[in-house]
Amino acid sequence: MTNRHERLRMQRRIRLVLEERRAAFAARDAEPAVDPEATMEIPPPQRAVGRVAVEY
Repeated sequence: MTNRHERLRMQRRIRLVLEERRAAFAARDAEPAVDPEATMEIPPPQRAVGRVAVEY
């Protein structure tokens, strides 16, 4: 059984660890800045080249 002070200390420590992990993941997965107003080219849809006979 833990007393109130120990529980608060553990909660604070857990919170700090979670913040450190979030910061580490954010730094690792940082994407380059993207301009939301920039236009992007959408390629035309690809068509099938040939047909295949399906046997049952």
